[in-house]
Amino acid sequence: KEKSLQCRFKEYKIKPNGHRSCKTRLVTKDGRCNIEFGNIEYSNHFAYLMDFWTTFVEIRWRFVLLLFVAAFTGSWFIFSLLWYWIAKNNGDLTGQNRTDGHVQCIDNVNGLTTAFLYSLETQTTIGYGGRALTGHCAGTVALIIIQSLIGVFINCFMCGVILAKISLPKKRAKTVTFSNTAVICLKKGSLCLLIRVANLRKTLLIGSQIYGKLLKTTTTPDGETIILDQVDIDFMVDAGKDNLFFVCPLTLYHVINRSSPFYELSADTLPLQDFELVVFLDGTAESTSSSCQVRTSYIPQEIQWGYTFLPIISRTKTGKYRVDFSNFSKSVRVTTPHCVQNHKKMGIDNLGFQVIEIHDSVDVTKM
Repeated sequence: KEKSLQCRFKEYKIKPNGHRSCKTRLVTKDGRCNIEFGNIEYSNHFAYLMDFWTTFVEIRWRFVLLLFVAAFTGSWFIFSLLWYWIAKNNGDLTGQNRTDGHVQCIDNVNGLTTAFLYSLETQTTIGYGGRALTGHCAGTVALIIIQSLIGVFINCFMCGVILAKISLPKKRAKTVTFSNTAVICLKKGSLCLLIRVANLRKTLLIGSQIYGKLLKTTTTPDGETIILDQVDIDFMVDAGKDNLFFVCPLTLYHVINRSSPFYELSADTLPLQDFELVVFLDGTAESTSSSCQVRTSYIPQEIQWGYTFLPIISRTKTGKYRVDFSNFSKSVRVTTPHCVQNHKKMGIDNLGFQVIEIHDSVDVTKM
């Protein structure tokens, strides 16, 4: 009797869409991981310098632009000091005592400013013509070769970093979006957890696969507390769970059965839980052939029990399929069991049903 009363259908009110809980997430709604590393030994920081390419690609744009300006300006200034030193030692600067028959190493380099301009013109191959080597000094020939090679290296490196940052796979992931909330309702006679995902570009994600991880704090029989215990959550669509035909928004569902970690939940106990459902979508961009991963997370307050998503795909008069993204995250209440265990036996509850207790049973059957 107590179990039957517990599993009666009840009206369940949840927090409205867009409500932000104060619960700390491991994965934010836009896929960023909320984690930091502490007490790392100082020597381990040199590992980032050894893997300098990944470090430069992953740093923020403001630091990339700062590095871009510093690399070019710094190299121009350093080589200008070398050109100034050569001109000074040769007596080419203004105000130096020049003997008859003096041979200049660099024409029109009379100070530090003109030396800087000459360094800039050399490395950027501008060549205005006012300042140039005379060819009478071997050191200037060697220095101009070194500066040209270093300038080419800086150009290639900085262009590679900027191109790599622009073409990062996570930029493609920005055009894949998940619904703001998840819903729990009946689907094909089974209680299921539904999530909606959409590709905002017409180009496909080839070989798309979707899966989930349930993160929660558990205690082992030995008394050990695991803060981020991970449990696999299988998602699928009607056509399967691998190699999705991701040309239009898909509604993914997870069947809540005995093997599901949500099996013991009910409409009342769901908001009281402390877990985080992280959903992953892996695929290969059709246009760039680069692999990308899209992530999002749902906390119990973002899972609506007794709701289903509104339809968003329709056909126009011209025969095209139209996707209405205004209803992408909208849901509507539907008749849903209050818990999982006895939903097949319950049918639809009569809200006016009263439970009475029978203390004595009387056998009225006689042979």
